[in-house]
Amino acid sequence: MSISFDKALGIHEKALGFRAQRAEVLANNVANSDTPNYKARDLDFASVLAAQSERTQRGSFEMARTNSQHIAAEGLEIGDPALKYRTPMQAAIDGNTVDAQLEQANYAENAVQFQTSFTLLNSKFKGLITALRGE
Repeated sequence: MSISFDKALGIHEKALGFRAQRAEVLANNVANSDTPNYKARDLDFASVLAAQSERTQRGSFEMARTNSQHIAAEGLEIGDPALKYRTPMQAAIDGNTVDAQLEQANYAENAVQFQTSFTLLNSKFKGLITALRGE
């Protein structure tokens, strides 16, 4: 009998990947807090979760080249629908929408949620190891 890691680990693996990606987006916002006309961005966990569950239910859809003369889609950056622009609470004169304090708070919250997902994933692995050992 084989172990299905997708079923055993549940959503925790995807949540960990999402939290890592969100940390990159938030760090990019903080790094560009003084860049004129920079627009703050963020990922919405609910929309990513909904898209992932829909993809799981219907099966994934990927582009495939059926002819050698087709143009490869590698390197094309199609906008991620979950990556949205943040609406500023107060407009800046230079057009920048980054609120450094809000970004730092979101980053700290995301770090706590990352640690939570990591802890839950770690406990799943410990449970699987215990089951394999027969303890």
